[in-house]
Amino acid sequence: MSKVQRLIVGLAALLFGASLAACASGGTIATVNGQPISQSAFDTKLEGTPLARTVLQQMVQDALIDQYAKNNNITVSEAEINAREDQIKQNFPAGSWDEMLKSRGLSEDDVHSALREQLILDKALGSQVKVTPAQIKDYFDKNRATFDKPEQVTARHILVPNLVEAEKVEQLLKASGGQNFADVAKQYSTDPGSKDKGGDLGTFKRGQMVPAFDKVAFSEPVNVISAPVKSPFGYHIIQVTARIPGTKATLASATPQITDTLRQQQEAPLIQPFLQGLQQKADIKINNPNFAGLFPSPPPGSAMGAPPAAAGAGAAASPAGSAPAASAPAASPAAASPAPSST
Repeated sequence: MSKVQRLIVGLAALLFGASLAACASGGTIATVNGQPISQSAFDTKLEGTPLARTVLQQMVQDALIDQYAKNNNITVSEAEINAREDQIKQNFPAGSWDEMLKSRGLSEDDVHSALREQLILDKALGSQVKVTPAQIKDYFDKNRATFDKPEQVTARHILVPNLVEAEKVEQLLKASGGQNFADVAKQYSTDPGSKDKGGDLGTFKRGQMVPAFDKVAFSEPVNVISAPVKSPFGYHIIQVTARIPGTKATLASATPQITDTLRQQQEAPLIQPFLQGLQQKADIKINNPNFAGLFPSPPPGSAMGAPPAAAGAGAAASPAGSAPAASAPAASPAAASPAPSST
């Protein structure tokens, strides 16, 4: 499981766990034609679902990881968390990271909590992971093109439903030389994902927008107000504000990303045994019968599940022919529209 996938799983557990906590207040949660549905009845129903068991397992795991970090003096700084978040954001089309969080009712604090847990696991298992220069070079030689940085543009747009409206907006913008673009976008744009940001779409590469939009964005001169551009979503007035040339990767420039990818490959098979070891050594008491048997005690006389010391060397995945783990996140939104909210 890649770091992106692990993050999404962790965020889902955080969100559902928060909803379970909110349900503990008692009283009536809803009424149907005057008939009440009690909070306790809802809680009982919820606790009996497989998802509730999964969430409790995740919450216990979170506690065990936090305790392990404290007991082993593992610290994670805000700078490390921010750097990891920035790395993951690169896998999402412009603007869609915030949209993803909003659609799931998640906050930056939720993200940082999940990322902190991932970083603790990275540090806990780091001594069992070894990436050599030869592995890095082999990976680069077989995946060189995936590290090249394509040309990108930064742009903003105003989306309106018809050509008449688009021509009106075009004239308003050209009359001011584009100086009032943000104000006009807030007033006229029908794209909820960008209008409140003055039409700003951020920076994107070819293929992230619908073809008609893409063609203009990568051919229009910087700061020019485009003529109306028709797409399946309506008519766009586009202004490219910056153009970033593409670059060819070198072994030196790709080494940090390759190192991280190879570490993920080696670390992946170590995570579950490590977590099982923490759980088997822990004193976990379940007070709710709905969750009986969720954390069985190890058999008498068995090993207490200490994290494996030698699994890393033999479990490392071969780097040959595979793309970087972070390049295809399972939950990455489809990038068909210049405004993620329009997809």
